[in-house]
Amino acid sequence: MLIIGCDFHPAWQQVAWMETETGETGEGKLVNGTGEAERFYRGLAEPALVGVEACGNSQWFIELLQRLKHEVWVGDAAQIRASYVRKQKTDKRDAAHILRLLVEGRFPRLWVPSPEQRDVRQLLIHRHKLVEMRTRVKNGLQHLALNRGMQKKHKLWSMAGQQALRELPLQGWASRRREDLLQLWKSLNRQIEELDKAAEEECQRDKMALLLRTHPGVGAITALAFVVTIGDASRFRRGKQVASYLGLIPREHSSGGRQRLGAISKQGNRFLRFLLGEAVHNVIRLDEGFRKQYRQRCHRMAKGVAQVAAARQLAVRLYWMLRTQTAYPEIVRIESSPGRGPGQPAKRLDRDVDWALSPPVKTGGSHSRIMVAVVGRIDGWWNEVSSTEM
Repeated sequence: MLIIGCDFHPAWQQVAWMETETGETGEGKLVNGTGEAERFYRGLAEPALVGVEACGNSQWFIELLQRLKHEVWVGDAAQIRASYVRKQKTDKRDAAHILRLLVEGRFPRLWVPSPEQRDVRQLLIHRHKLVEMRTRVKNGLQHLALNRGMQKKHKLWSMAGQQALRELPLQGWASRRREDLLQLWKSLNRQIEELDKAAEEECQRDKMALLLRTHPGVGAITALAFVVTIGDASRFRRGKQVASYLGLIPREHSSGGRQRLGAISKQGNRFLRFLLGEAVHNVIRLDEGFRKQYRQRCHRMAKGVAQVAAARQLAVRLYWMLRTQTAYPEIVRIESSPGRGPGQPAKRLDRDVDWALSPPVKTGGSHSRIMVAVVGRIDGWWNEVSSTEM
């Protein structure tokens, strides 16, 4: 069998290969734009195993290999780099190192979403970007109104507020800016409404998303994003791994019996963390038990920390809903039960949240046991979000 280690770059790639039966090895540099890379993989006599680091702008290459019937493994770039101790880093060394990990069975393979899941992610990301654009447009209009002494806050978007905004005495480019921003605002509203309908239709076709929507405060966008990000819930053994996967656990730098905890790690999907943080406000308002626990935390810790803890608790609860196929409110009775049944959470989830965000204890116990290694810590979303958003 032919095994290929690939150090991928947008313009070209460095490859190192090995034939396991004969022990023959080789290396080379392939240019992507001229078709040299495609001809190389098409010319292989039999399907090969190709290992590549998770990186941006590589989806076309992965799809090409899949069409050619090659087996593609996507690896965690951070773990691949951490396993290489030499101080000399070159493309040839990187490709040879990936090949070595594949041959020795140490390649940190990641979970990769299906094409259907990637398509839904594109829908959600596109909607999110348009909402951000609309927010900037609305802020610009608010700025124009405040500069003329008109303070209406959210009432500015009513019919009367828009009429008052149009009647403001603006001259020159300020008047042109107002007209352009109003047109952009209306256009973005129409586009976002269309995407909202598309997201609702996708949610109605997804049984897992419908299951999550039984929870108060969880809408179509949050439910879909959680399903396509987590994927197969059975790949996580417990809720702490899901919190680690989403970057909702504290950083830790402990040594010599002294424990040091920091802010949350943020090693995960930024978009889903944002949605969970937004959904928490609705969940606190609609779920009495959740609201009571949140208020109790606010007495013991800063409000921002309490909100992060609530987002973590919501993520763990949604995970158990997927894992046990249990709808709300039955999932609340399961997580609050002192006993444990088949496929049920082992502890109360609110206790897990408080423990993960609590101060260090005198016994020297470490929070590091929640920072477990999860197969597929990075799930391929990075290929669809620019590097400036990480």
